[in-house]
Amino acid sequence: MDGQINWTALSVFIFFFALVTVLGFIASRWQRGNSDKGAHIEEWGLGGRNFGTWITWFLVGGDFYTAYTVIAVPALVYAVGAYGFFALPYTILVYPIVFLIMPKLWKVAHANGHVTAADAVYGRYGSRALEFAVALTGVVATMPYIALQLIGMEVVIKALGLTGELPLAAAFIILALYTYSAGLRAPALIAFVKDIMIYIVVLVAVVLVPAKLGGYGAVFANAHDAFAVKGGATGLTLKPAQFLPFATLAIGSALAAFMYPHTLTGIFAARSADTIRKNAVFLPAYTVLLGLIALLGFMAYAAGIKVTNNNDVVPALFNALFPSWFTGFAFSAIAIGALVPAAVMSIGAANLFTRNFWKPYVAPDLTHAGEEKVAKVISLIVKAGALVFILFLPTKFALDLQLLGGVWIVQTFPSVVFGLFNISNRFRAPALLAGWAAGMIAGSWLAFSDGIKPVHTFVIGGDKYTIYTGLAALAFNIIVAVVVQLLMGKRGQEAAALRQAS
Repeated sequence: MDGQINWTALSVFIFFFALVTVLGFIASRWQRGNSDKGAHIEEWGLGGRNFGTWITWFLVGGDFYTAYTVIAVPALVYAVGAYGFFALPYTILVYPIVFLIMPKLWKVAHANGHVTAADAVYGRYGSRALEFAVALTGVVATMPYIALQLIGMEVVIKALGLTGELPLAAAFIILALYTYSAGLRAPALIAFVKDIMIYIVVLVAVVLVPAKLGGYGAVFANAHDAFAVKGGATGLTLKPAQFLPFATLAIGSALAAFMYPHTLTGIFAARSADTIRKNAVFLPAYTVLLGLIALLGFMAYAAGIKVTNNNDVVPALFNALFPSWFTGFAFSAIAIGALVPAAVMSIGAANLFTRNFWKPYVAPDLTHAGEEKVAKVISLIVKAGALVFILFLPTKFALDLQLLGGVWIVQTFPSVVFGLFNISNRFRAPALLAGWAAGMIAGSWLAFSDGIKPVHTFVIGGDKYTIYTGLAALAFNIIVAVVVQLLMGKRGQEAAALRQAS
């Protein structure tokens, strides 16, 4: 972290990065689906809907547990202690939701050729306005998420001693090229390597780091002493005032997680609904990994790590305690962990733009081959936009927008999910659109009024209740949708009565 290049670590890093680059280009001929379709957005953007249980497991895990997760979760635990562990119950709660909802959504998408969630919404409600709202939310919420993957990669590149923007730009140019060539197959194939590497790094770290620092007793004792000095809301256990925000963050994040285009892209690419159910059962293995990753934040205190930016905690810990060759391996795992989700995110955003903006409003007669060409070009533009975002705007801005992204994307939950369970018999498109608008406005207003924080404190009857802003906005969203639907129903009954009277 002193600016001097660690040549051994850099050599190992370059080797594994070159390996996944080769795999990325090879992937264009791997797991071909319905080849008789020829050029088709389903082939490029969904891998031909041909991914079985294991491929889907690695792909969904790869784009759900990102490089920034490996960097940000320990950084949050390092900064605030137990409160940073909200990611664990959130990733436990999300899989029953996946098991219940996603097979139904897959069946609808597969039967009707839907490529995006907005496709499914339009197919169910026939409303271009509601389709546009869902698609726009998906694209806007995804862009800062891609930028955060660059931040994760930027952190480890800096830890190797490299400076300037050229290494990061080169990495993303390579990503852009093999994603353009192979589509979703590239991150799906690379996810195998990425996840195996991350598991090796974390398992080695949680065994060897405590052994070097005097055991887990010493790790927790040092973290406890450090948090005691900090005071405030930090500590090894939650304070009573943190119970409600912790719980609502977990619940709201679980509802939002699989509304993102990149996670839904992994779902739509599965071979069958049964594949998704099996993944909902097996994917919690990643939660165990996440819990181990989070512990790195406590280990940093025992190792005496001090950083000016919390995101540097994990790289600093590895630089301090491991030989250069393993540090290079770990950093390459984290960087590759940025490539997989960034690729899927750009593909998801490109699918949305092509299917739900370009085709309906610009080129209604666009062929399947034309859709694929447009999606490929848009995927390049999305990556370039994310790179420009990181190079020319403050990192904090990307973090702030990502927090807003969670508040925004959860507002699409009623439109995407209600129709799958015949709740749409009680909701029509105008009501859901009104609810979406209300949730977006209320959530954004609350977030900005709080300085872009994920929670908001409500004062009711003199008591204070702090809850996740996205969940509060979602509740308002549903209430507005119910009220508008009731008013619409009443007006419809009055109109019918007038027609009968006349």
